Amino acid sequence: MRLILDGLGHRFGEGAWLFTRLAVELQCGESCAVTGPSGSGKSTLLSILAGWQAPTTGQVRREDVTGVSWVAQNPFGVPGRTTLDHVVLPLLARGLTRKDAEPRARDTLGRFRLLPVADLPFGHLSGGEAQRLMLARAVLTTATLLLVDEPTAQLDPHSAATVIETLSQLADTGRIVVIATHDPRVAATCARSITLGVPA
Repeated sequence: MRLILDGLGHRFGEGAWLFTRLAVELQCGESCAVTGPSGSGKSTLLSILAGWQAPTTGQVRREDVTGVSWVAQNPFGVPGRTTLDHVVLPLLARGLTRKDAEPRARDTLGRFRLLPVADLPFGHLSGGEAQRLMLARAVLTTATLLLVDEPTAQLDPHSAATVIETLSQLADTGRIVVIATHDPRVAATCARSITLGVPA
C-alpha cells in the first residue's frame, strides 16, 4: 500500500499558490505531519489526499488504499448515544452483530483510554475524550488511509497531551496516517513531515 504525491500543487482560481511541487511517498505503517501556519493549505491538502478535491497540478496515486477515514478538527457525534455506541457503529456497518462487535469495540476503547466513559453519552464527554473517540472510531473502519485535521487545536493542555499520546499509536494499526497540525508536539509523533509555507 502506498500514497504517492507526484508534483502536487494547488491554488484557487487565479489566486496565489498554496503549495507547489510536493513529492512524497508514504507506505503502510507510516505517519506524516502536515505543518504550516493558518491559511497555508493544510486542510486543502488533506482534502486532495482524500480525493474530495482535485489538485491544480500533479496527481495523487493511492495504490492498494481501500478507503479513507477523516477525523475532523471538531469532534461530532450523537449527543444521546454512548461512547460505546459510536465505536460499535463501524463494526455493525461491516456486518458484525452487536454481540460480536461489542468486545472488539471495548478492546479499542481500552487502547484509547476510553473504557471508563464507555457508557456515557457523547454529550457528556470532555473535548479530549471526544477527540480520542473519533480516532478510535476511525481505527475500526476498513479505511487504510487516516486523515486527521488539527486534532489538538481546541483542547486544553491536559486533553491535548492525551490525544498526542493516542496519535503516536495510529500508524501501528497498519495504515497510512496523515495529520494536519500546527502543534509541534503532534508533528514529533510522526515519522515524516510536509511543511507548507505562507501563501503569497
